Amino acid sequence: MSSDGPSSNGSGDVPTVLVRDQTGRQLLCFLEQLIPLDGKDYALLTPVDTPVCLVRIADEDGEDEVVEELDGAEPILSVADVVLQEHDLTLIRSAVTLTVSGDLEEPDAEEFEDELDEGEEDDESDLYEMLIQFRAEGQEYGLFIPLDPFFVVARMENGEGVLVEGEEFERVQPRIEAELDDRELGDD
Repeated sequence: MSSDGPSSNGSGDVPTVLVRDQTGRQLLCFLEQLIPLDGKDYALLTPVDTPVCLVRIADEDGEDEVVEELDGAEPILSVADVVLQEHDLTLIRSAVTLTVSGDLEEPDAEEFEDELDEGEEDDESDLYEMLIQFRAEGQEYGLFIPLDPFFVVARMENGEGVLVEGEEFERVQPRIEAELDDRELGDD
């Protein structure tokens, strides 16, 4: 493998790709699938570090709200940094999503499925596991880990991934899904 291609991680099993967004933020990902479309290589990736989302926790009457726009949330993220450091974890302001690095117990998907089998309601809160809860600016917040796999789509250029967003994502996403479905049927 050439030095400008996807690099192998320490175990040598799964290659990793560095993804950049339009603002220059980076996210190191494992390469799950490579899909050629229109003369370009598109990669289906999963983050190396654990993806998390920031949630504003509502009082008893309201609903929790995912904080989508993180540009103004730096004071809140700074508090999250401190709380995570107490657990030897680091919050990373990555491309695509916030991630947490460190020795972190992965959510157990089988345990999640067992809970659903026991008759618990499958609502929005069951799609995430709380990592930490903290108070900032007079409001309760939490960092939550999605229980579903978190995929990133990137276009490969010079051995790096360029995040696929907006119109390009809308155009290639259904075609990537169709290609993956075809590959899955071919494995049977």
